[in-house]
Amino acid sequence: MTGTTKAEVLEHYLAVAEVMLPHLRDRPVTMVRWPDGVERGSFFEKDVSRHAPSWIRTARVGTPGGRSESADFPVIDDEQGLAWAANLAALELHVPQWRLGPRDGRHPPDLVVFDLDPGDGTTVVDCARVALRIAERIADDGLVAYPRTSGGKGMQLYLPVVVTRPEQTSEFAKAIAEDLAGDDPKRVTAVMAKARRRGRIFVDWSQNNPHKTTIGSYSLRGRARPTVATPLTWDEVRACRTPADLTFLHTDLPARIAEHGDLMAPLLRDPQRLPRLRS
Repeated sequence: MTGTTKAEVLEHYLAVAEVMLPHLRDRPVTMVRWPDGVERGSFFEKDVSRHAPSWIRTARVGTPGGRSESADFPVIDDEQGLAWAANLAALELHVPQWRLGPRDGRHPPDLVVFDLDPGDGTTVVDCARVALRIAERIADDGLVAYPRTSGGKGMQLYLPVVVTRPEQTSEFAKAIAEDLAGDDPKRVTAVMAKARRRGRIFVDWSQNNPHKTTIGSYSLRGRARPTVATPLTWDEVRACRTPADLTFLHTDLPARIAEHGDLMAPLLRDPQRLPRLRS
């Protein structure tokens, strides 16, 4: 389906389970499925109420703007859940920046994400330069971010946070994105319009909306080459000179995990308080 077999997809998810599952835990999963292979197209699936086995945990979550007011999302907390998703050809597993609370309630967001999307004429190399600038900017506030490839053309930066208001994460990400765009409007934009993104890196702060999701760390991408959303070291970001420098296939992950462990582990244990926004 991606130049690999379903068995190899399953093998990947079981190989990364130890580092992947803590980031999926208690987050409703949106699956992107390619039942007929990546050359035949895909579909997003949120509601699995009709076919999920009884041993798959589900959570009823509101879906504003969807076909119904809510849906029964899968919650993948164990290897059996990963195997079930792989068997459905759910190559991509997307999650929000918050976790479920009691009775399918919603905890405040525990992550801020900066989604760096290269416009026409730019690449992940340009994303890496912008990522470094974001890291420098937030360091002024005593904050640390953790970089990751998207598994596609771009990158994400994550900050583990504790907030007093759910809106804080979007407000903070938007302020940083607009600061960068104001400082370097020829290379950075905080506006989604396609025409404004040509030749620039779009710092998508809107992914912090509670109804949006981003690809999960260690998830495969539905591409002809089975790339993976891969955590990075900042040294790798600084050293990036070509897109190949930040492109990782599923076969690369076991050695990376053996060398680095889970580079996203600080997201699970080191929450940071967001500063008051500058006027």
